[in-house]
Amino acid sequence: MSTVNPEPLWRPDPQRTAEAQVTRFQTWAAEHHGAPSDGGYPALHRWSVDELETFWKAVTEWFDVRFSTPFTRVLGDRAMPGAEWFPGATLNYAEHALRAAAGRPDEPALLHVDETHEPRPVTWSELSRQVGSLAAELRRLGVRPGDRVSAYLPNIPQAVVALLATAAVGGVWTSCAPDFGARSVLDRFQQVEPVVLFTVDGYRYGGKEHDRRDVAAELRRELPTLRAVVHVPLLGTETPEGALDWSALTAADQEPTFEQVPFDHPLWVLYSSGTTGLPKAIVQSQGGILVEHLKQLGLHCDLGPEDRFFWYTSTGWMMWNFLVSGLLTGTTVVLYDGSPGHPDTGAQWRIAERTGATLYGTSAAYVMACRKADVHPARDFDLSKLRCVATTGSPLPPDGFRWLHEEVRDDLWIASVSGGTDVCSCFAGAVPTLPVYTGELQAPCLGTDLQAWDPSGRPVVDEVGELVVTNPMPSMPVYFWNDPDGSRYHDSYFGTYPGAWRHGDWITLSSRGTVVIHGRSDSTLNRQGVRMGSADIYEAVERLPEIKESLVIGIEQPDGGYWMPLFVHLAPGAVLDQALLDRIKRTIREELSPRHVPDEVIEVPGVPHTLTGKRIEVPVKRLLQGTPLDKAVNPGSIDNLDLLHFYENLARKRA
Repeated sequence: MSTVNPEPLWRPDPQRTAEAQVTRFQTWAAEHHGAPSDGGYPALHRWSVDELETFWKAVTEWFDVRFSTPFTRVLGDRAMPGAEWFPGATLNYAEHALRAAAGRPDEPALLHVDETHEPRPVTWSELSRQVGSLAAELRRLGVRPGDRVSAYLPNIPQAVVALLATAAVGGVWTSCAPDFGARSVLDRFQQVEPVVLFTVDGYRYGGKEHDRRDVAAELRRELPTLRAVVHVPLLGTETPEGALDWSALTAADQEPTFEQVPFDHPLWVLYSSGTTGLPKAIVQSQGGILVEHLKQLGLHCDLGPEDRFFWYTSTGWMMWNFLVSGLLTGTTVVLYDGSPGHPDTGAQWRIAERTGATLYGTSAAYVMACRKADVHPARDFDLSKLRCVATTGSPLPPDGFRWLHEEVRDDLWIASVSGGTDVCSCFAGAVPTLPVYTGELQAPCLGTDLQAWDPSGRPVVDEVGELVVTNPMPSMPVYFWNDPDGSRYHDSYFGTYPGAWRHGDWITLSSRGTVVIHGRSDSTLNRQGVRMGSADIYEAVERLPEIKESLVIGIEQPDGGYWMPLFVHLAPGAVLDQALLDRIKRTIREELSPRHVPDEVIEVPGVPHTLTGKRIEVPVKRLLQGTPLDKAVNPGSIDNLDLLHFYENLARKRA
């Protein structure tokens, strides 16, 4: 990566910087906790990692976290894994999520949007009432602190109510989106043995209704620990025999009662992509998520009561949990249930317009699809209230930054962020007071000692290294479910560099303090000792209109050689002739380097993904190395298993 200082694409104006919550926090923390008053964000970040306990104590005071029992200290033990946060403290996540109901009862807490694109509000008082009613019913059903409550629901208000009611009684929430098949859901839910299941009769996507009653019935049969099933009639069907009706459980006019639980009490279980073996069942705590999300959403995303927060997501992805936490800052949360591109590619911009979104989050893939489809957001939609567009899921290419800058607004704050399900938060990304450089994340997040390490564990700057976090974060997993000795948790993050979290991404930390994400390190290309991220190749190749999607794999050969094929899924009507082959290789050579040029370019019927939309590089690599399909991948975690047979057959031919 070049250390030359380019001109930033965007700088915040002095008024935005002065009014940002992170600026006001720094001034206050300087007065009350000894934070540096000068030096802006870089000085604040340095202080936040050097004085970790003081920083997190300051966060709880700034956001007025209500501890029903006080903590004895901030960090009882800072070892990783196993850091002990705020020992002695008790609190409740849902209580904080509903605090705005007291002061703003008639304002919208949620705006629900379906494929009609007409927003429907749920007020703070109505949200609080429904949570109170449902929490009382869960208690009547015998749900006790620590019991698991599962949901097979789309991104609708009922899912938010069910999550908050579960947290209110001290239960442990876990959810899957209804586009997951029964096997994928059972691979997740059977691990945690839920006592209640919320299930939908179907969902609408791409202008069609999808009936899921058969899947719901199979889940009921295959989850023997269930004491109750709650039917949410999104398509208007009757409640099945033996199930409870949603409206009956949420009809009472009842204030919620919040169980006060220890800081490290489980809040929810999230699942890794699980491309091999069963998905990891990642447990995060009520207190850890509360303080991490207050920091992330309040200080980094600069959200508050005047904002409208829209992120395109589903209930099967950590970004849904992150989105719901917008309620912690008093923000109105926008829930969109439907296809990201229905009835046309510009759909998400239309939703941002109609909901008055101030922060709109989406995937890098959607931004690039809009660019390819010649969408013109500023021309076609009123986005005057939109201050920030955030992206995640994969690195946003430089062309994506430039397109947002040119086609949305030249004073738009573009926040490319990177984190993971494992922490349900960001390691690096949005800072409202820093400039934005094309293709780069603005900075590491507060309280996160983010470093790039070489193989021997030495920090490097302006060079590619492993993404490593050297101090604990409150939202790191408290444990994995069904991992009694903690070995799977330890091996997932701490096996390479003992005592430091290795996330599995290649990154560059620039001397300017910015961050570049290069892709997964466990599928990284390594030619002649030079490491390369696959994301760089995808960015270059997928600019070509003939290429719908691509997948690059690097495989060490028994003779010490290295085979690096590029698989391309062509756009309709395109042909992989010599002219296109030459253009692909020339593009890669010119935009990256000769070392990046693949050994072969192979046309494929499609690129396989996890159910959360990530290309599966490592399982394809294993298939090409001769690993049998059933050992290379967990079939229930793949969006189209048939695509893998192509790679399996290719491996046989090469053998």
